[in-house]
Amino acid sequence: MRLILASASPRRLELLARIGVTPDAVVPAEVDETPHPGELPAAYAARIAGEKAAVVAAPGALTLAADTVVAVGRRILPKAEREEEARASLALLSGRRHRVHCAVTLIDAEGKARHRLSTSVVAFKRLSAEELDAYLASGEWHGKAGGYAIQGRAEALIRQISGSHSGIVGLPLFETRALLRAAGYPIG
Repeated sequence: MRLILASASPRRLELLARIGVTPDAVVPAEVDETPHPGELPAAYAARIAGEKAAVVAAPGALTLAADTVVAVGRRILPKAEREEEARASLALLSGRRHRVHCAVTLIDAEGKARHRLSTSVVAFKRLSAEELDAYLASGEWHGKAGGYAIQGRAEALIRQISGSHSGIVGLPLFETRALLRAAGYPIG
C-alpha cells in the first residue's frame, strides 16, 4: 500500500520513523494558509490539514497530512518568519498557558478522508529578557508556529505540558497510527 506524506517538514518524517513508517513519497502541499475571518484555531488546523491532503491525494494511495497551530485563546499565532514575529509570540507565551492543536487527515485509497485532532496545553515559564534574547539568537524559532520548537532548546523553557508531545512537535503519533491502521496500512 503506497503512502504519500503531504508535508515538507523533516520533523514529520522523523516522527513517522518512530512508529516504523517510511512514506513512499514526500510531496509538500502548497495551500493558502490564511485563516478565514473569525476562524477558531482548532477548526483552522483541521481545515488546513484537510486541504493539504486533498491537494496531494493520488488515486489508489494513502495520503497523510497534518497542520499544527499554536493558539492563545482564539488567537492563532504565526509561523515566525522574522525575529520580530518570534519575539512577539514568545513574549505573549511567557509565563502563561496556551494550546497547540495538531490536526491530521488521511485520505484512503478510495478517496475517503478521515480526520483526527490532538489538542495539548503548554505552559512556558516566565521568560527573562536574557532567556528570550538567547533563544532568539539560536535561530531555532524560524518557521515554527508560535516561534518555538519544543523538541529543541525551548523544551528547557517549558514548565509543563498536558497532551501529546509528538502532536506539539507536529504529528500526534497516537492519532496518526490509529488513522493508518483503520485504513489498512501495515503497522505494528
